[in-house]
Amino acid sequence: MPTKENTTIAPADGKLGILIPGIGAVSTTFMAGVEAVKRGLGEPIGSLTQLGTVRLGKRTEGRTPRIQDFVPLAKIEDLVFGGWDIFEDNAYQAAVNAKVLEPALLEKVREPLEAIQPMKAVFDQNYVKRIHGPNVKTGGSRMDHAEMLMEDIRQFQESTGAARLVMIWCGSTEVFHKPAAVHQTLKDFECGLQKNDPDIAPSQIYAYAALKSGVPFANGAPNLTTDTPALLELARARQIPICGKDFKTGQTFIKTLLAPGFKARMLGMSGWFSTNILGNRDGEVLEDPGSFKSKEETKLSVLEQILQPDLYPQLYGNLYHAVRINYYPPRGDSKEGWDNIDIFGWLGYPMQIKIDFLCRDSILAAPLVLDLVLFLDLAQRAGMKGIQEWLSFYFKAPMTAPGLYPEHDVFIQLMKLKNTLRWMRGEDLITHLGLEYYD
Repeated sequence: MPTKENTTIAPADGKLGILIPGIGAVSTTFMAGVEAVKRGLGEPIGSLTQLGTVRLGKRTEGRTPRIQDFVPLAKIEDLVFGGWDIFEDNAYQAAVNAKVLEPALLEKVREPLEAIQPMKAVFDQNYVKRIHGPNVKTGGSRMDHAEMLMEDIRQFQESTGAARLVMIWCGSTEVFHKPAAVHQTLKDFECGLQKNDPDIAPSQIYAYAALKSGVPFANGAPNLTTDTPALLELARARQIPICGKDFKTGQTFIKTLLAPGFKARMLGMSGWFSTNILGNRDGEVLEDPGSFKSKEETKLSVLEQILQPDLYPQLYGNLYHAVRINYYPPRGDSKEGWDNIDIFGWLGYPMQIKIDFLCRDSILAAPLVLDLVLFLDLAQRAGMKGIQEWLSFYFKAPMTAPGLYPEHDVFIQLMKLKNTLRWMRGEDLITHLGLEYYD
């Protein structure tokens, strides 16, 4: 990594094109929201890049600029959108079907949304089993499909005049699978694409096409995508930033808020039971056991990494952690996450906490999408390549260097993110030691 003295960041001139596999509830809420903010119809609540600040120097200096004034981010006005989906509905129709945003608001941003017509998607029914759509690329090998995506990327950039691009996966959760032989090296992977290897998932084809096209890639779902040796090799070889995976929105966000607090106070925990009901397309897809397994893996990993039972066996060594997701169509995108937490304190005396979070999944996810595309574009212009661990703040299962455990504590993640921004601009990192005020 370059030292702070020689970090240079190219300016954010021109349009930034956002390419999204999956024109569903999350992506249409994001795009409609950006168009609404452009027109003064709403505020970008939940977005660190738009509303957050970063403290610089000592507390006595009073330097706390907004993040968007401190680092050169692309402006909301300069964002243009495109994407792929297995359904032919344009972004306006998809947003109406998703029923997240009010019809009156959608009507005011109808024109730009109607102009976003999804390109034919790369899709494999073996990886997402419960939905079926006609707008898919057919014929040829997986390599042919990757080349079709690269052509889509070229044509999108040409038609929009975008100076730079970012791709962010907002598609459905694919079935759980582990890296196979085809994922071990880039050569193996490209050979597998040509031979139509069934172990290569659609999301991996999108990621490959993005990286080959010089486009940063973020994975908003829990499926295996860029977290394979082959695609990590490609990202580093092409000097492209990547990050993932699985947007941290509702229930897991709450876990990463509460669990660090219990651990900080050395309170024990014997059980954490989580269940969810939701009725959007995500809920329907997760009815399939294979797709649920992908989601379950990221949801379950959070507590173990935060609580570190190996270090604190008497507090967390016998923790029972369960996660359930139930498809319930009447709820739509308004997900309900219910948690029962059994903790114990002094002398082992038990206590309970109950949480009922009636959240809106896509409302929580949309500002994460905005921040991620802006920060990935910043990383690209700053010459940062490969895994961007400083963006762990946004994910349930943050990518890390091989062999390194992920940091899940949301407050440590935020400190890591802001210190990275300080480092990029040559400011002192903040340790919160505080002794300098008492010398």
